[in-house]
Amino acid sequence: MTSQPLVGRRPQSPGELFRVFNRLALQGFGGVLPIAHRELVEREQWLSAQQFVELLALGQVLPGPNIINMSIIFGDRHFGWRGALAATAGLLTVPLAIVLLLALLYQQFASQALVTSALRGMGVVAAGLVIATAVKLLATLEKNPLGKPLCYAFGAATLVMVGLLRWPMVGVVLGLGAVAMGLAWRRLAKADKAAADSRGNGHGDPHGDGRS
Repeated sequence: MTSQPLVGRRPQSPGELFRVFNRLALQGFGGVLPIAHRELVEREQWLSAQQFVELLALGQVLPGPNIINMSIIFGDRHFGWRGALAATAGLLTVPLAIVLLLALLYQQFASQALVTSALRGMGVVAAGLVIATAVKLLATLEKNPLGKPLCYAFGAATLVMVGLLRWPMVGVVLGLGAVAMGLAWRRLAKADKAAADSRGNGHGDPHGDGRS
């Protein structure tokens, strides 16, 4: 979870959390993640783009669906267990009822060619939504401590390992993710040390030219 201050505004009650997460869930055909970015960052302004990426990264590496993890963390951040419960309930309650109904219908019509073709078409749209969200989030790499070249390198390595080589996700996260976190921690530590040294030099040398 990020320590940065939240931007814009914050949810006023667990009820508002429930309504917003329910709204984004009902729009999430093909995946909720792209809608979550639009609702939480662009519409409600509860998170900055950078904070959204940090929350997504944390939700991604924890067990379970990333959007559920994000809703629990975000809700808990504001209203404790009540907020976590409200956000998760908003995300799951109505969509669960819809999915159960559609599952019953699917059992009746799954063998029809029209239904199969429609599902394949929705799969393409879902992939497009995920790609569109990834493009939006590229701007957050400007402030990443690793820098853009390394970020792109880690992204490409992840794509090759998971998408092409079919390596287990757990191994990639623990291995490549640990390397990325270690490098980021090292660079942040260096930046903090440099900033501390700069402040120390400025305090000891008020003229900035070597005179005391």
